[in-house]
Amino acid sequence: MAHPNSMLRKLVRSPLAVACLVVVGLLVLVAVLAPWLTEQDPARSSVVDALAPAGGAHPLGTDGVGRDVLARLLHGTRTSLVGTLIATGVALLIGVPAGLVAGYFRGWFDALSSWVANLLMAVPAIILLLVVLSVVGQSTYLAMAVFGVLMAPGVYRLIRASVTAVREELYVDAARVSGLSDARIVRRHILPVVAAPSIVQAAQMLGVGIMIQSGLEFLGLGSAAEPSYGSMLSDAFQNIYVAPLLLVWPGAALAIAVTAFALLGNALRDALENVESTRRRGGAKPAVVVADDRAASLPLPERTDADLVVLDRLQVSYPRPDGSTSTVVDGVSLTVRRGEVLGLVGESGSGKSQTAFSVLGLLPASASVHAERAEFDGADLRTMTAAQRNALRGGRIGYIPQEPMSNLDPSFTVGSQLVEPIRQHQGLSKAAAKEKALGLLARVGIADPARVFASYPHEVSGGMAQRVLIAGAVSCEPDLLIADEPTTALDVTVQAEVLELIRDLQQERNMGVLLVTHNFGVVADVCDRVAVMQTGRIVEQADVRELFANPRHEYTRMLLDSTLEDTEPRPALTERVPS
Repeated sequence: MAHPNSMLRKLVRSPLAVACLVVVGLLVLVAVLAPWLTEQDPARSSVVDALAPAGGAHPLGTDGVGRDVLARLLHGTRTSLVGTLIATGVALLIGVPAGLVAGYFRGWFDALSSWVANLLMAVPAIILLLVVLSVVGQSTYLAMAVFGVLMAPGVYRLIRASVTAVREELYVDAARVSGLSDARIVRRHILPVVAAPSIVQAAQMLGVGIMIQSGLEFLGLGSAAEPSYGSMLSDAFQNIYVAPLLLVWPGAALAIAVTAFALLGNALRDALENVESTRRRGGAKPAVVVADDRAASLPLPERTDADLVVLDRLQVSYPRPDGSTSTVVDGVSLTVRRGEVLGLVGESGSGKSQTAFSVLGLLPASASVHAERAEFDGADLRTMTAAQRNALRGGRIGYIPQEPMSNLDPSFTVGSQLVEPIRQHQGLSKAAAKEKALGLLARVGIADPARVFASYPHEVSGGMAQRVLIAGAVSCEPDLLIADEPTTALDVTVQAEVLELIRDLQQERNMGVLLVTHNFGVVADVCDRVAVMQTGRIVEQADVRELFANPRHEYTRMLLDSTLEDTEPRPALTERVPS
């Protein structure tokens, strides 16, 4: 989604948008300076001056009760703008927070708020306004506040849809993995997404608000003492056969204001779409309960004091639409020891990533997770609270994703995304965290750390972005590093460099590493032990040399036979003699 600053830069390049901004600025200026632009009192009436022609002390004449038209027009601009600002402000104050919470956290609040929004949208607005004004008395600003409540469901739906669209983005998952709290994730990664469509919606609501307020004043539902476009039009209609010119001034002002806001909203929308097009070119922790004995996989390796991760009979299932369940991890038992690299290898869909995410606590809320035992460094993962899991992620457990460009938020610089987790977990000052981040960038082989630190993700290559993510994963000195297909999106040369870097960092820091991959070449280069997964189960575990020398399971042999190593070379091409 677009950043507001990018949208503003696009906006000022549009002549139509600039013209609309100038008109809106003039309206605001008129509203603010109204008392100084005329000496006439907009509420003072004089029967002897009723329907006086333009000229002299009354440049635009007077209305049916002798009030100065120019004074009422200037002060009416203030009333109309303040009224529509109240309505828009109320709609945003209700709709934006409700949409953020419902879209990000889902659950019962999402269901309740959606029901309330549907209810409000079904209520006839004019009837509700009449009821409220009959109870508390006629008031322009109160009427607009009520109308703001009625516009809030539209804002709520827009914000909820925007948040829902981005909450599953990989860079939001990366923020969760780095241990950032939900409040920080919403502030840093969700709000920039919401800001742009909120601005567009606000511009459009301002135009609608002026129309609604003028209509209410025209019907006599506003404050009688407050001048406005609507009350001026009402008076003009009463005298349309005597002084038809009275319709021109409030009608023209209303048309200019509504058109300016409408065109500005369209220009903002176009700028948002242009920024999105340019950029494209260039959950809750599931419950863990004790498993039953039906899950079958290889038994748990012998427990040692060096074990960081212990999973015994892990099972992950998801509900199907027909009410049955689909088991994607079925009885997995494995250990990851401090100072070793365990390769979790298998075809796509075998359950490798689901196993890794169960350790991180990042499976969707719909997942049903069972385990006989699930421990990290002796601590029971099954009984940890969400806050305790969040403290582990990014702190003691680092994570390297497989799509580097998608895991960096395009709205923020590389440096800011490295500094935030360091400050969160290690409590360093901003300057100290920056110094550490620059050192990490240099350590992972980036030649110009300062330039990359200040760059946005689209300004770095895929290989460099992967190095940035590796730097972020080890920034808080984790005990366990989970690397999920860390070289998939990279070319062969960069793959070798990244694998060597991961191995070097693992040896330097004595980390345990869980390397999720489908590539046996990666396994041979980096891993100490291997666990082979097939359709959710581990079918073979062994030291890497033993597995390559003597694979025991048929599936393992099939995977090894699928590689190009040790196969007969392709015969030389023979020249075909034309007949």
